Amino acid sequence: MVQPERKWYSGMLTQEDWWAVWLGVGFFFLSLLNIAGIDLVGWITYPTKWVFNVPEGGKGAISHAFYALGKKYSLTAKDFYKGLGWWSIIWTYVIFTIATCIGAASMKWNVRKFFTGWTIIFFLTIATWFIGHHAFFAANKINMGKYGLNFALSLGGGGSFILALIVGLIIGNFFKGFAEFLSEAAKPEWYIKTAIVTLGVKLGYLPIKLAGMSQKLGKAATGLTFDLFIAGAVATIVAYMVFWPGVYIISRRIFKLPRKTAAVLGSGISICGVSAAVATGGAVRAKPVVSIMVSALVVIWAVIELVILPGFFTHVWPGTKDPLVAGAALGMSVKTDGADAAAGELMDELMRNKIEADTNGAVKWPSGIITSSAVMTKVWIDMFIGIWAFVLAMVWVYSIDRRPGETVPVSEVWHRFPKFVIGYFFTWLFLLALYFGPGQAGAPEAMPFLKSVKAGAVPIEKGMRKLFFMLTFMSLGIITDFKKLREAQFGKMVWVYFVALFLFIIPVALVIAYLFHHGMQIPNIAGYVK
Repeated sequence: MVQPERKWYSGMLTQEDWWAVWLGVGFFFLSLLNIAGIDLVGWITYPTKWVFNVPEGGKGAISHAFYALGKKYSLTAKDFYKGLGWWSIIWTYVIFTIATCIGAASMKWNVRKFFTGWTIIFFLTIATWFIGHHAFFAANKINMGKYGLNFALSLGGGGSFILALIVGLIIGNFFKGFAEFLSEAAKPEWYIKTAIVTLGVKLGYLPIKLAGMSQKLGKAATGLTFDLFIAGAVATIVAYMVFWPGVYIISRRIFKLPRKTAAVLGSGISICGVSAAVATGGAVRAKPVVSIMVSALVVIWAVIELVILPGFFTHVWPGTKDPLVAGAALGMSVKTDGADAAAGELMDELMRNKIEADTNGAVKWPSGIITSSAVMTKVWIDMFIGIWAFVLAMVWVYSIDRRPGETVPVSEVWHRFPKFVIGYFFTWLFLLALYFGPGQAGAPEAMPFLKSVKAGAVPIEKGMRKLFFMLTFMSLGIITDFKKLREAQFGKMVWVYFVALFLFIIPVALVIAYLFHHGMQIPNIAGYVK
């Protein structure tokens, strides 16, 4: 049987991957209108630390807990806490609701159910974002006195992520009818892929931001992003060549699983979770239930990793001495883009707060770099999905299950390629091109232009990115059902995943991440920000 050929543009308006690109890149282009003095994204909301009772001379009034990120959406350019304030939540809800509902309709989802579920998930997310930014959770020992506190958990924004996940897990495991009602809008893969596209904005914007503080810092950030790009690629290739055959051998030799099941597990555990499991299941003609079971295991174990690994890597090893080693190892260990990027964002918050507290404020890292190190390795792993599914399909079609006349079109590589990666690299490289475009990068004469670019980038890389990360945490919890781990048909698969993950994948990932990322330094901005 000859597999049907598809056009290269097939799915551009109907696939989740593509709609992550359209949302991320679409709002990114709107942000560039700041160059012409038109701010169409500054309404995006963002929380700040707050307390119920503000000490005299302190800060953190509850009325200032949310604000619009664009200066033109404030009453004065110097006061971000005026202007839209809490109303920025409504602006954010309305505009993103319109955008996501258009995407849902294009993907043939039930728009009415999506709209209702999205509305509930959005405001639950905002509520957890708000609670998680109470100074008790978000402040550290350096600034907690400003909020009238004698003790704070020093979680930064990480408290909000953890809270969103907990609320989602409670809904998903104790209110299953409600979780089912929300399922049409609980789309962690879509939200995280959109967030990853905007993370590309963060990477490209970082040199521009630091150049405003120091030309030297701007150039250092540019070099670091390219180092992460190369190191992530090489580390991922080395890791993948070890991971897949290792998991396959564990499945076959130790747990005696069938060849096709071992292949699906090999891809699900070593590449990119759900996407890889589904792609490999189709490539090797495994029974549909195999891909479904592996996908369920991937999601459940990913949530467990999300809870355990950020804290372990922050406080045990490698800790803040080698944060980019931790980020890269996390990216190679946590499966599914949602859990990986979410875990990276959580670890970014934990590590930045820890280093600032441990050094009494002498060291302060820009946000997003540790997240980027985790996502960079994951992005390279994602790229293997299409290639590896194609290779496995070739092996099964032409060798194992050979059938006369059956072929595998090369176009399958493109159709299985994760399209959101295109948006991620596009936004990153586009901003770098702007940074290097107007004369010498970061030169004084270029700064007015770069400040306009920065003004548009901030709401996207900060507000939109963090909001979609929060939506990911909430949605991951809602779709996770821990009871599935007790179902008999999982049996050996549960143990394969446990053994492969904790005794093989994570230790090897740490070693490889150390080999390629050890010694990379994050710029210290403590002397340039208040």
